Amino acid sequence: MKTLYLYSTREGQTEKIIHKIASELDSTNADFIDLHTDPQIELRQYEKILVGASIRYGHLNKKLYQFIDRHADLLTQKNAAFFCVNLTARKEEQGKDTPEGSAYIRTFLKKSKWQPSLIGVFAGALLYPRYSWFDKKMIQLIMKMTGGETDTSKEVEYTNWKKVSQFAQKFKN
Repeated sequence: MKTLYLYSTREGQTEKIIHKIASELDSTNADFIDLHTDPQIELRQYEKILVGASIRYGHLNKKLYQFIDRHADLLTQKNAAFFCVNLTARKEEQGKDTPEGSAYIRTFLKKSKWQPSLIGVFAGALLYPRYSWFDKKMIQLIMKMTGGETDTSKEVEYTNWKKVSQFAQKFKN
């Protein structure tokens, strides 16, 4: 069985998550492709497809929607799943780490021609030292407004790896 792992990431956390999922499955016959490279992919050769994308400033990358627009029919026909990575999902006690509780997933489902049957929502990582000055200040402001970490010398990984593993098992079946 051949699997395609597609991802849209900024600082690499989404790619890290997709590789963690693949490591829990048989990924010997798999391709990993960054959606930002605007790949021309023949989806028919894959039995399973996993798409992961991160949120930046409240939005998924345009290239994700462009890809979905081109391939919505095949994504619907295939065993395909989607996950979203964002910092709001760190608020698990508020249900922000679920498809039902994620405003980003609600927006995605309204904008997307593809309506995946399996959707995951994972908290990402806050990597202040790696951000540009502008991004650092903007994200710091957002985190201050939402009760998050504001010390710009820190890197904080909020990803719940147990939840990622549970999603991997659902994708496997």
